[in-house]
Amino acid sequence: MPELKPAAVRVSEPVRPAKLSRFIRALVLDPTESPLVQFVRYAAVGTTALAADMSILFLLTQFAGVYYLTSAAISFLAGLGVNYALSRVWVFNRRTLSNSWIEFLIFAAIGVIGLGFNELGIWLLTAKAGMYYLAAKGVTAIFVYLWNFGARKYALFR
Repeated sequence: MPELKPAAVRVSEPVRPAKLSRFIRALVLDPTESPLVQFVRYAAVGTTALAADMSILFLLTQFAGVYYLTSAAISFLAGLGVNYALSRVWVFNRRTLSNSWIEFLIFAAIGVIGLGFNELGIWLLTAKAGMYYLAAKGVTAIFVYLWNFGARKYALFR
């Protein structure tokens, strides 16, 4: 009977603190053109903007008595401002336009299209599917995030 030998196992090198700190620095601090790092950073920016958006939505609807779709539009625009400011200084270091006013207008136009998706999604999920408006916002936010990142990356920050 032939002798069985164990297969060679390749052990990967352990992550060293210097490598980890370079990775964290590249992910968090250094300017980057890496689409993956930008996607991760945009997710953090989007989460921050979403927190502002949902907080304002909740406060306006629950405490100010504003109709939820009106609150959603106002809060979305506030989130858009947070998103633009953070995207410009932290996510995208390359611009296709030199005029920041035109850049903001295009950024906002993409956001307005996202707002349309946002309003439609919240309305469909709340009025038609019976979902709680904040849960509907959470579901809709995922689609709007993907739209906004892709459109802004392609149109403004290639």
